[in-house]
Amino acid sequence: MLTDLEIAQSTKMMPIEELAALLGLTKDDIELYGKYKAKIHLDAIQGEAKGKVILVTAINPTPAGEGKSTTTIGLADAMHRLNKKVVVALREPSFGPVMGIKGGAAGGGYAQVVPMEDINLHFTGDLHAITTANNAIAAMLDNHIYQGNSLRIDPTRIILHRCLDMNDRALRNVVIGLGGSSHSVPREDHFDITVASEVMAVFCLSNSLEDFKNRISRMVIAYTYDKKPITVEDIKATGAVTLIMRDALMPNLVQTLEHTPALVHGGPFANIAHGCNSVLATKTAMCLGDYVVTEAGFGADLGAEKFFDIKCRQANIKPSCVVLVATIRALKMHGGVSKEDLTKENVPALLLGIKNLEKHIENIKKYHLGYVIAINRFASDTDAEIQALEQWAEDNGHEIALSNVFALGGAGGIDLAQKVLEVVNKDTQSFKCLYDCDLSIKDKITTICKEIYGATHIEFSQTAKNQMATIKRNGWDKLPVCIAKTQYSLSDNPKLLGRPEGFTMTIREVKPSIGAGFIVALSGEIMTMPGLPKEPAAEKMDVVHGTAVGLF
Repeated sequence: MLTDLEIAQSTKMMPIEELAALLGLTKDDIELYGKYKAKIHLDAIQGEAKGKVILVTAINPTPAGEGKSTTTIGLADAMHRLNKKVVVALREPSFGPVMGIKGGAAGGGYAQVVPMEDINLHFTGDLHAITTANNAIAAMLDNHIYQGNSLRIDPTRIILHRCLDMNDRALRNVVIGLGGSSHSVPREDHFDITVASEVMAVFCLSNSLEDFKNRISRMVIAYTYDKKPITVEDIKATGAVTLIMRDALMPNLVQTLEHTPALVHGGPFANIAHGCNSVLATKTAMCLGDYVVTEAGFGADLGAEKFFDIKCRQANIKPSCVVLVATIRALKMHGGVSKEDLTKENVPALLLGIKNLEKHIENIKKYHLGYVIAINRFASDTDAEIQALEQWAEDNGHEIALSNVFALGGAGGIDLAQKVLEVVNKDTQSFKCLYDCDLSIKDKITTICKEIYGATHIEFSQTAKNQMATIKRNGWDKLPVCIAKTQYSLSDNPKLLGRPEGFTMTIREVKPSIGAGFIVALSGEIMTMPGLPKEPAAEKMDVVHGTAVGLF
């Protein structure tokens, strides 16, 4: 059986200039990065963003895997086979997880975006640019303190951290500025992984270069001894950061194995930030295609909620349909089956695990959107399990489609594509966000925790209460909320699978991300700098006779 990398390497790609031409783009509209990658100039897109947006989301992820990116790509390929003008909009993989255990974000099997190895490694350098921009702010901030600190910045109240696009637990807690007075001011600090930085969130929510510049300028990075906010503009770093990011802001154009156009751009973590590809890429895709298939990170409780309440609200995007991905394996795991026993037929566990899927369906309906359930097929799925799932869907009025795009590419997603198009073309939905931003921060958090997660009680630590008061005092309380929690459970306890009920959500901290334009509420222990596993994927990677090996 071929690996994902071998499948990708055996594909004959279309020269990117030819692909761009099919979208109506000229040579002057794109910036080439070799034969098969290009960036699209921001001034090349002049038309109205009319394309219908289809969001692919999922149940809460499990170690069994759901295949959300694979389904996204395969669905687009299937629509392409149906002669629809469709464009995929995906997130860029983070280098750290690629080297670690999670893997990349380029799909799998015969539903991939290519050149796969480029996308999963350095690609067009966007994440390196974000890393550099973030660390330039940090350097200028520490330099200001060293050079006399005229702004009276309190070194114990610096909230911007240096970042690196690598899983490196040794950098979680560090001391910087050692070596005496001729070097810098010693202080405690820690590194975040690049995709957890606010610069990444700003990058992905900006509508233009000018909008990026405005957002970066107001990004709060520290506080004074008087507890007044210090912004990027205060340390005069706005212009330099915008210059660093100028080229990175242009969306990246690549293709699927079946030559469906794909825009792969931006990638904030969904359990920490909002978990969606860039607004610029999504809107560019809406200008270039009649249909846009995009995804949001992790389960619908994190990715889809933030896609709707943060990204769609800020960018004025109205989605037309939701695809909710699940696997029989993952549903059995939510029903209490261990990973080792997932290949064994277990219809009772499957039906128990469906409760997790049912909760996500309920949540999608709260946004007044139509949906299709996509069951990503695995070889271990039995006829009895498939029949039980299809019977449940029929009994409860849910549109469901079996998807086999991993093994068959677009041909394995035709049924799914046809059902999605039926929902999209009905166009009877009236999308609306879950809450009004004029609510208090506490009420917005409470609404999400109760309506989306199913919590019975919400507790706020004294720290969180004090922070909410500070945020209100600074006039930031009318922003949407981005809750940081575990992706594995609807609750803030990763061990509570299925559909937990009667639980309490604890909000321990509330932090402003003023550049991004949301307030982050932290629940549970969220790691902003992951570590490598005992046997990282990097150990198997190599170059043999000039060809990459071991990359999935």
